[in-house]
Amino acid sequence: MAADRLWPGKPVRHFVGMLFALLAIAASTLTFAAELAPPSLLLAERYRGDIDVSRYWVSEKLDGVRASWDGKVFQFRSGNLVPAPAWFLDSLPKQPLDGELWLGRGTFDQLSAIVRRQSPADAEWRRVRYMIFELPNASGSFTERIEQIKAVTAAANLPWLQAVPQFRLTDAAALQKKLRDIVRGGGEGFMLHRDDAAYQTGRSSALLKLTPWQDTEATIVAHLPGKGKYAGMLGALQMEMPDGSRFALGSGLTDAERRNPPRVGTLITYRYRELTQNGMPRFPRYLRVRDRL
Repeated sequence: MAADRLWPGKPVRHFVGMLFALLAIAASTLTFAAELAPPSLLLAERYRGDIDVSRYWVSEKLDGVRASWDGKVFQFRSGNLVPAPAWFLDSLPKQPLDGELWLGRGTFDQLSAIVRRQSPADAEWRRVRYMIFELPNASGSFTERIEQIKAVTAAANLPWLQAVPQFRLTDAAALQKKLRDIVRGGGEGFMLHRDDAAYQTGRSSALLKLTPWQDTEATIVAHLPGKGKYAGMLGALQMEMPDGSRFALGSGLTDAERRNPPRVGTLITYRYRELTQNGMPRFPRYLRVRDRL
């Protein structure tokens, strides 16, 4: 058969079989990649102080790890799969959920270590709560979706699946007073969700973030040597913002981090009060390595 000469020593059917096998592998890879595409989520804008607070539901801003469940797949905001135990995933309702994996105030580093471990530890995951604040693609206003969230979490009857508490405040003065109280108690701040908002994705003023500080990311481009009590250790991190501007970041680093600082090229999260007229962060403070979960 002339076609047998397509692959010396092999009949054409062998060649065709190999081709189909390669196509199957490629299709499987593409399917897996599609599952890892970042989920479309609602992202918050920053609170500006010129809104009617009474039109918003208010909840505590949880310093956890955002996780999205589409009824089958559990993903971080990056699109990577959450390596949760089978019992955790099997118990989730078969409908989309959006929320925060959370241990409690001031426990982000512990939580991050638990939820990114590829071999999940049951005892550790038993401490994690999945706090639900949205139902992707659900109908109705946010006020109506709050009631749906309560119904879904109540029906699931799982101690670790909870609805994020939502409450109302009358005006900006009441909001600021409540913010001071929650920050003194170790809280991060507030999220404000407009009561009549239909479900949407992308960054929107329907969802606002309020904290006593602002936070963002920058990349380490150099290690600056320490002086005095920090001699022989890191003095500050030379940071580069997305626009190319650079600044030194020395506040917020522990002695352990100064002895063994994050590597050059690492993306970190830092906090600051405001931007100067030149667009530089005022009173920047190191927070953590930016987790690419």
